[in-house]
Amino acid sequence: MSVPDVLQTARTCIRLPEPSDAVKLLRFRVDNRVHLAPWEPLREDSYYTLEHCAQAIADGQEAARLDRGYPFAVFGADEEEILASFTLSNVVRGPFQACLLGYGIGAGQQGRGLMYEALEAGLAWAFGELGLHRVMANYLPRNERSARLLERLGFEREGYAREYLRIAGQWEDHVLTAKIRRDD
Repeated sequence: MSVPDVLQTARTCIRLPEPSDAVKLLRFRVDNRVHLAPWEPLREDSYYTLEHCAQAIADGQEAARLDRGYPFAVFGADEEEILASFTLSNVVRGPFQACLLGYGIGAGQQGRGLMYEALEAGLAWAFGELGLHRVMANYLPRNERSARLLERLGFEREGYAREYLRIAGQWEDHVLTAKIRRDD
């Protein structure tokens, strides 16, 4: 698989972070620590260090090289700041041709349609260049913003999983959704 240099949208540049982006990733993590905490696993303090960010970038590049996952950063058009991120993880080939989608947007970027814009481009790449058939995304039942976003992107509810993931220190139920590539 070839990873795109940049997925361009009207307001963003989307790409895999490079080692030189470690400071930008750290700024995104620190600035959004409280905002994203209710939706993520508990994070060790080391998660908010430059070393961890540099290692995460290296790990992400290796995952992409191996076609196992694609952790994208969503930059502003000038690429000076990370506005959001999304990851196409747990890529499975063979008869499944699927992955999981996870995403997060900075607190100051909510309500502007940026996550929709970025995910629309990312999904087009996943179903096109990457050749996936199914992208799955799961969300907490109380996360109404994610529910609306995924529905708008064409994801369909497929189920409900009790105590699916440990989020913010608690086992949380999740709504299971998926979007399937349509070749018609």
